[in-house]
Amino acid sequence: MTTPTVAVRPRPSGVPGEAHTFYYEREFGRHAVKVLPGEFFVAAEDIVLSTVLGSCVSACIWDRRRRIGGMNHFMLPGADSSDDPIGLAGRYGAFAMEQLINELIKRGASKADFEAKVFGGGQVLPSMTTLNVGQRNAQFVLEFLRCEGIRVVAQDLLDVHPRRVVFFPVSGRALCRKLARADAALVTAEQRYNAQLRSRPVAGDVELF
Repeated sequence: MTTPTVAVRPRPSGVPGEAHTFYYEREFGRHAVKVLPGEFFVAAEDIVLSTVLGSCVSACIWDRRRRIGGMNHFMLPGADSSDDPIGLAGRYGAFAMEQLINELIKRGASKADFEAKVFGGGQVLPSMTTLNVGQRNAQFVLEFLRCEGIRVVAQDLLDVHPRRVVFFPVSGRALCRKLARADAALVTAEQRYNAQLRSRPVAGDVELF
C-alpha cells in the first residue's frame, strides 16, 4: 500500500510575527500564499503568490538565473499633499522594497540578475484622490527600481481599477486581472493600512547588501 504524499506548506518569508494566508489555488493547481498589505513573500518552490491591489503597489522580483522570486504589497502613507515620496513616505516604500530584495539575496539570489514586474496604483480610494496616492505609489516603485538598477520588464500601473495579481516565483510569470470595481472589503483594508502607517514610525531602516 502506497503512503499518500502530504503537501508541505512553503516556508514563510515575511516580517517576523506575521501569519501569512496559505491556501490551494484551484485555478492554477498549486499551493498559494496570499500577500496582504504590509507583507512580502519569497519562494523557490512552484507555488503561486497572490494579492489584490487598489491604491497599493506590488513589486514582483525574480532572479532569472536561480529561479527564485518574491512579491510585496505596500502603500506610501497618506499625509498632506506636500509630503514627498523621498521623505517620510518614501522611507516606508524603501523599507518594503529592501525587505523583499534582501530576503531574495539571503536565499542566494543575485541582484545583477533581478527582473521586476510592478502592478497597482489604481485610484480606488475616493477619500484620498487629492493626495494622488496611487500615482505616488506608482512613481515611487519605478524610481526606486531605476535607482537600484533593477530592470522593469512589465508593468500595469495607475488607472481607476483594482487588480488581482498572481506571480509564479520559479518561472517569473505574472498575471494581472483588472477588476470591475473596488469592493468594500478592499477599500476598508487599504484605509485601515494607511491609517496604521500614519500613526506609527517606520519599522526600521534596512540597508541593501
